[in-house]
Amino acid sequence: MRMTPRLLAFGMSLWAPNLFSGIRVKRFSPDWTSATVELHVNLITRNYVKTAFGGSMSAMTDPYFFMLVRHQLGGDYVVWDTRGEIEFVKPGRGVLTAHFTVSPAQVAAIRERAEGGAKVLEWFETDIRDRHGDVVARVRREVYIREKKRVTAARNA
Repeated sequence: MRMTPRLLAFGMSLWAPNLFSGIRVKRFSPDWTSATVELHVNLITRNYVKTAFGGSMSAMTDPYFFMLVRHQLGGDYVVWDTRGEIEFVKPGRGVLTAHFTVSPAQVAAIRERAEGGAKVLEWFETDIRDRHGDVVARVRREVYIREKKRVTAARNA
């Protein structure tokens, strides 16, 4: 069965680490250029002072840039989420939302830089916002990309 954006969003929302962390994947765009994820702050996902637990906010941003890049590039590339940074700006309450965007132009540039098996480390950024649109946290994620050795070898043969 082919993985569709809708099926992946549904599956990621039911995946135990997301389900029990209050994380819901609202959507992946049909062309894999964007995703929207929500964190529902509740009894399980809040911290001692009843605001969003930082680990939950980090988890809500963990795999999505990686997934967008991976699906746009296709199976000829190794793609990993390697590093993340988060800056907490204000307490998060209620439903928090993060939008992830990776443009086709960004992917084309990555593909060009990864040609021949070169390692590419690319940073992506997003904000986590509350229901009023206020920034709760700023997040950076680093994604590792490399053309698979079999593809490089076939090209050089």
